[in-house]
Amino acid sequence: MQRLKVNVLLVGSGGREHAIAWKLLQSPLLDRLYVAPGNGGTEEYNVAIGATDVGALTRFAKENKCFTVIGPESPLALGLVDSLQSEGLSCFGPTRAQARLETSKAFAKEFMKSNKIPTAEFEIFKDYKSAIDYCQRKEGNVVIKVDGLAAGKGVFVCSDLQETLDALKEIFAERLFGDSGNCVVIEEKLLGIEASFIAVCDGKNALPFGAATDHKRLLNGDRGPNTGGMGAYSPARGFDEKERGYVMETIVRPTVLKTGFRGFLYAGLMLTERGPRVLEFNARLGDPETQALLPRLNSDLLQMLIEICEKGTESSSAEGIEWSPNHSCCVSMCSPGYPSRVRSGSLITGLEEAEKIPNVLIFHAGTKKDKGRFLTSGGRVLCLTGYGASLADASNSAYKAVSLISWEGENHRSDIGRAVPI
Repeated sequence: MQRLKVNVLLVGSGGREHAIAWKLLQSPLLDRLYVAPGNGGTEEYNVAIGATDVGALTRFAKENKCFTVIGPESPLALGLVDSLQSEGLSCFGPTRAQARLETSKAFAKEFMKSNKIPTAEFEIFKDYKSAIDYCQRKEGNVVIKVDGLAAGKGVFVCSDLQETLDALKEIFAERLFGDSGNCVVIEEKLLGIEASFIAVCDGKNALPFGAATDHKRLLNGDRGPNTGGMGAYSPARGFDEKERGYVMETIVRPTVLKTGFRGFLYAGLMLTERGPRVLEFNARLGDPETQALLPRLNSDLLQMLIEICEKGTESSSAEGIEWSPNHSCCVSMCSPGYPSRVRSGSLITGLEEAEKIPNVLIFHAGTKKDKGRFLTSGGRVLCLTGYGASLADASNSAYKAVSLISWEGENHRSDIGRAVPI
């Protein structure tokens, strides 16, 4: 029996959402796609509803009989899934309670400790002085994380005492992260190779989805402040079948069983000499990992998400997730000032020329369209993904396209997919 076509409401406005939209549009099951609020790259599908307007999103999904896919963390934290479910609407994502694995670093660390999930040793602090005293005892060689959501920018990897004091001052005294910084997690610094692993979960079980390597630091060589992500490549380096099996059995499945988690569960990992350790959980697809992963996905994403919601991860389409053997490399192009105060409204040139480069996809993030021209409207503006038979091929294609695009003050890293053995 042939499945009826469905309308889809995709929530979000970043490069991740443009990549998801691009993949959903390939599905023969799709009838109409709506993106709320979307960006310049998804303009023909956009609806003027903010990603955090839970009431309006729920009403729109109900009126248009939509299956809802949620990209960013903020609507999950506000309970969008709870609201949709209360109206009997189908959606893919975790409830507000399940999303606490991402929305509270302290909750996630305590959860991991209680359930013997491998992670770094840590302490939790709610006052400035106690945090300083602890860092002084550790001589500043720690990682400091604000408890609440911080758009990927609330992590400080410190190497000396002055760096920790500066970080704690920004969090507690200067209130750089507002209430998200009322509490901090301070943990040991793990050494190894980082990897982002994503599983699809049905509340009882999970299946591996994909892995990528993300580069969060602003500057080449993984230096400078943390950002939302300056680029990513897939497959992830050093993450083989053995590591994947270990992560599924010791990290992902226990987490799903204890929380009833449904949706994409993202485990940020450090591959140490002692085995994989969890750096953080996210309750959704990563950004820019999604822009690297989805171009390698051969399976029908929409069919997979719908069947997991209806039948669980044992559905035939979910069990048969197929990936291209190709490599991919995504480079983020950013506005001046990112990740702090950014300047927007600059004219973007070279897009048409870059779109002609073979084996390259351009995903819009912080863009808007004005009188047929694309302008910058955020920190990360464009995500350019190259793909090819090797990581070197993928990286070279991406950077060839990057070289053709410009706007005033544009900046990007020049070593994504290049500063690793290829």
